Amino acid sequence: MGLEEYKGVYVFAQQVDNELSSIAFELIGKGKELAEKLGTDVTAVLLGSNVGSLTDELGAYGADKVIVVDNPLLETYRTEPYAQALTAVINTYKPEIMLVGATAIGRDLGPTVSARVATGLTADCTVLEIGDFPLNPIPGKEDQQKHNQLLMTRPAFGGNTIATIACPNNRPQMATVRPGVMQKLPKDPSHKAEVINFDAGLVENNRYVEILEVVKAVGNVENIMDAKVLVSGGRGVGSEEGFEQLKELASCFKGGMVSCSRAVVENGWLAQDYQVGQTGKTVRPNIYFAIGISGAIQHVAGMEESDLIIAINKDEDAPIFDVADYGLVGDWKKIVPQLTAALKAEN
Repeated sequence: MGLEEYKGVYVFAQQVDNELSSIAFELIGKGKELAEKLGTDVTAVLLGSNVGSLTDELGAYGADKVIVVDNPLLETYRTEPYAQALTAVINTYKPEIMLVGATAIGRDLGPTVSARVATGLTADCTVLEIGDFPLNPIPGKEDQQKHNQLLMTRPAFGGNTIATIACPNNRPQMATVRPGVMQKLPKDPSHKAEVINFDAGLVENNRYVEILEVVKAVGNVENIMDAKVLVSGGRGVGSEEGFEQLKELASCFKGGMVSCSRAVVENGWLAQDYQVGQTGKTVRPNIYFAIGISGAIQHVAGMEESDLIIAINKDEDAPIFDVADYGLVGDWKKIVPQLTAALKAEN
């Protein structure tokens, strides 16, 4: 079968307990951008049990079509039935591009499916675009350069370099995408998607696991991805006690929260739920304070899309100043209390 038979941008619309995850809308937003360059449309693939009511929301966020595989075997995520279902969709409809969120579910499902459909997968992508591959034509082999390829960019070697990967000889081109990296489109309730109900022909086998019990823990940790203002501290804050001053600064802003770098988590000053970066969360607040953070590429990858970045560091050569909109060179212990007092006076 020729590669030209594969058409369309497909996204896995993750849902848990019949509630769509934000990553589904983020992937649709990026999918629309890619589809426009390819002259095609975006299809969301919705797997679950009694999930038909979710199709309108997927359409409102930009999906042109929604393929629904509704089966009691898909009520709770399990690798085998979900992999069977998504594999059947790909083999039947032949998408050119298949995007999956790099969530706990997606990181399990994506590689399993890519192996079954005999294609490659680029994991934890931070940039997706349509372009030529190789990026630079090889002298004497310019005619071998392929156009309209999905160029998938991700941090590599612990975040010390950035790799751009393509899959020119197999379809679909598959990638998992980190939550919070791509932007969802504004919701438009008037936009309706064409709904296609698909029977994936699920067959139980010895790879089906039996779920004995589902235990749901209720967490009380704020989600830093929802914050409008983040006051983030690094190793330079020095101690767990130092974060009390950062919390006080964050309290001056409506929707303000504290976050941190990996070093802070490793020292046990804050929980990993508050970590920003390649091994933490990707955030896009209106204002991001980077206090005592050197600016390692692993951390920058998680916050560089913030609207306004303010860095405070005593090292004037710290890499964080390269991405900051405003930089203050000095001791945070002197600057933060003065800034907090000034903000409280304004309020």
